[in-house]
Amino acid sequence: MAGENTGLLATHHWRPFTSFGFEHSFFDLNADTLIYTWLTLIILAIGIIAMQRALKKGSGFLYFLVTSVTSFTMDFVSQALGTFSLTHYCFIGTLFTFILLCNTLSLLPLAEEPTNDLNTTLALGIISFFYIQTNAIRAHGIKNYSKEFFSPIFIMFPLHVVGKLATIVSISFRLFGNIFGSAIITKIWLQALGTSALYELLGIALGANLAIMLFFGLFEGFLQAFVFSMLTVTNLAIAINKEEEVLEV
Repeated sequence: MAGENTGLLATHHWRPFTSFGFEHSFFDLNADTLIYTWLTLIILAIGIIAMQRALKKGSGFLYFLVTSVTSFTMDFVSQALGTFSLTHYCFIGTLFTFILLCNTLSLLPLAEEPTNDLNTTLALGIISFFYIQTNAIRAHGIKNYSKEFFSPIFIMFPLHVVGKLATIVSISFRLFGNIFGSAIITKIWLQALGTSALYELLGIALGANLAIMLFFGLFEGFLQAFVFSMLTVTNLAIAINKEEEVLEV
């Protein structure tokens, strides 16, 4: 493993391919991102098991919370798409939950958000893009889908291609920029206080310290997960309803 200090945020890399002659940094793996992504998946799996048990029980706070959130998100997806689709609902719900857990992982001691790595947010943007384009083709057929790239005249083809690909950059960099910025601000605040190693291990403070950690860890994480999901479902609605323009923010 190799370590790299990029300002306030140190990164650690695995280089498993050097023994095969691949020494370029392109083949390096961000160890922190991989570890915290798997930690997020473990937390998600535990949460799924807990929610399944709550639903089978049919009562309790967790049951009420799960049913309320499910009802709200179903209404949200239905209003955005104009009709309810279980497939789209499952995709948007999974996307939102995963991003939310990634964004708020820093609330755990010594953990960092996987979404402060551009590779993670870019991967999420690519997944969202291909899901939207695949369903647009299913909704209108490959012939009608292809016609959009040449309207109103054929020389507009490059611009249409760039416009669609720009949505990947847009939602990916938005999520990365906000989460990375939040992580930087939190690190600056902790370093300015000259906090002890014990304080950083616990990740808990009183007063303004706690408010800052909760704002950038919880509120900002929830907001950015919601924005990413909202842009995805909006672009999906536009694509399958064959609007002329794709939302870009």
